[in-house]
Amino acid sequence: MGILSGKKALIVGVASKHSIAYGIAEAFAREGAEMAFTYQNEKLQSRVEKFAEQWGSTLTFPCDVASDEQIDQVFEQLGKHWDNIDIIIHAVGFAPAHELDGNYVDVTTRDGFRTAHDISSYSFVALAKGARKMMHEGSSLLTLSYLGAERVLQNYNVMGLAKASLEANVRYMAASLGKEGIRVNGISAGPIKTLAASGIKSFRRMLAENARQAPLRRNVTTEEVGNAAAFMSSDLASGITGEILYVDGGFNITGMAELEA
Repeated sequence: MGILSGKKALIVGVASKHSIAYGIAEAFAREGAEMAFTYQNEKLQSRVEKFAEQWGSTLTFPCDVASDEQIDQVFEQLGKHWDNIDIIIHAVGFAPAHELDGNYVDVTTRDGFRTAHDISSYSFVALAKGARKMMHEGSSLLTLSYLGAERVLQNYNVMGLAKASLEANVRYMAASLGKEGIRVNGISAGPIKTLAASGIKSFRRMLAENARQAPLRRNVTTEEVGNAAAFMSSDLASGITGEILYVDGGFNITGMAELEA
């Protein structure tokens, strides 16, 4: 019996086999969770439906997280299949590509700033609001962040601010929902070659530098993030809320790379 046996989880953000959300879904399936999924648009529908099928699920729903109406429809439809929901995984982040290339002050625009915060941060609380009636004591919400929320990373630009907002969101949501026994946490994963990351200029160099400086001397995998997500969403983590868990090979603890002799 897995640590998520009997749990019902909605995963928002599976886009490809290389996405962190895919690694989370793999871990959830292994640990016995029953899952439902959303897809952003028709272009991704068939792909997400195939993923769901391999994990034994037929529950897939369209959801553009920029639309409160679509979010409400997801939970209205999901309520026809499930009486409650135990876990929500928020694996969504976006900023216009032109804002992720160049000097921060030069390339940041009002519209791009607004979009990054809306999609990457506000959507997390929007999902919580939509799911409120289906959540219960013991339910858990989990999102994905990155070190750029705390430190300046070249070309990460406005996404760094959006992730900082998301991490603050975790704390405020945890305080707001804690009285109902609902936990809210985040995972700050190390850089992983995903579809979303490909939009950041010089990302391959970031991967190489991260592997060189991290105490484990390597980058982490989607499987490792998935395992951490399974733990954080399980009853084994019942006393943890409002936290950001680093899964980055220890990179976040370092000040500079080890100097060569």
